[in-house]
Amino acid sequence: MALSINDIIATAVKSASGKVQIPADIQNQILGGLSDSILGSLTQTATKAGGLDQLKDLFSGKVNPANSTVTALASSMFSQNVLGKLNLDKALSGALAGLVPTSMTKLSGLIKDQDGDGDVDINDILITLKGGAGKGLLGAAAGILGSFLKK
Repeated sequence: MALSINDIIATAVKSASGKVQIPADIQNQILGGLSDSILGSLTQTATKAGGLDQLKDLFSGKVNPANSTVTALASSMFSQNVLGKLNLDKALSGALAGLVPTSMTKLSGLIKDQDGDGDVDINDILITLKGGAGKGLLGAAAGILGSFLKK
């Protein structure tokens, strides 16, 4: 079964969130907001000049996810759109904000060499986000754009 970009992000978020005690009454809001912030950051980055290179650098390991502008954007979106509206204490807000770089690191680890050329490049990122090898670059790009436009 092929995973969508939302599934891949949700897997990374769920894995990262295991280290933070999230109150049950806001868990879905936090995890959903975190996923939405990461997807929003990836989308905004992909559509700006030089953005695909930033994504390639992030997913290939050339840039540490904690220091990435993509992660910084996701953190800003999460803090503003989710944490800022929940009125949580500082300790919990800080722990939850820390989930963004952890999730991005986990997400980076999910992107692998899909086309067998020995490195992680934009083609591998697109194939992974589309749902696996064998889909081709054009099919992958169409699938990703479709995922972004549905959001």
